Amino acid sequence: MGILSRASYVIRSKLNSVLNRAEDPTETLDYSYEQMRDQLQQVKRGIADLTTQKKRLEMQKRRLEENVEKHNEQARTAVQQDREDLARRALEKKKTKMNQIEDLERQISDLQGQQDKLIEQKNELQTRIEEFRTKKETMKARHEAAKASSTVSEAMTATGEEFEDVGRAIERAEEQTEDMEARAAAMDELHESGAFEDVMSDKDDIDRELEQLSTDSGVEAELETLKSDVGGDADEATDAEPAADAAAEVDEDELTELEGEDQEDVEAELAELRDEENA
Repeated sequence: MGILSRASYVIRSKLNSVLNRAEDPTETLDYSYEQMRDQLQQVKRGIADLTTQKKRLEMQKRRLEENVEKHNEQARTAVQQDREDLARRALEKKKTKMNQIEDLERQISDLQGQQDKLIEQKNELQTRIEEFRTKKETMKARHEAAKASSTVSEAMTATGEEFEDVGRAIERAEEQTEDMEARAAAMDELHESGAFEDVMSDKDDIDRELEQLSTDSGVEAELETLKSDVGGDADEATDAEPAADAAAEVDEDELTELEGEDQEDVEAELAELRDEENA
């Protein structure tokens, strides 16, 4: 096989593969059905044309038969008038017309045979077309069902793959979330333990321990001071209780006197108001 032959073979193979993928079987069946119907119409037109030709020959045959009868009458009339020459000429024309009629009859017979054959072929083709139409619709229904089933299967397969991808994504998200939660907990623990401050500070362990001791000493000293202050306040409060009671008694006497004075003032004002109303 030469290079050009191989290239042509490869190109035809590629084109055939592309056409097979692009071909829709239902459309192909519909197209084939329309082609068969077109053929049937052509056969019907051929039968119509053939019948038309046969009818024309039959009409011509009838005219010739009429001429034959006419020439026969002419010959009889010529014989009656003792005109054998005219009678002979009439009979010659009659003979010619008879020969033409025979030719027409053969042609009409041939056309009739062709017409019968075409009608038979037309009926057979029509029957095949009807059978093909039934098969076509059946095949289209099967193809649509298979296509739908294939689509569902592909969708289910794709869905399964997508579910697997989603599952893997969820697993990765859970792992990342757990890592972040663990990191956040570790950061909180380091922050509470002061590890960050220790890392950021330039003090060593001895410095930190001395600083802690100093802080503790300061706290203890302040605590002792607070205790002393609280104890002194308690003693002063105990000494001040009798004086407070005496002051309370004085305040109550003064309050009684003030209330009496206020009552007298109120009654005096009421008396003045009644005198003004009576006046």
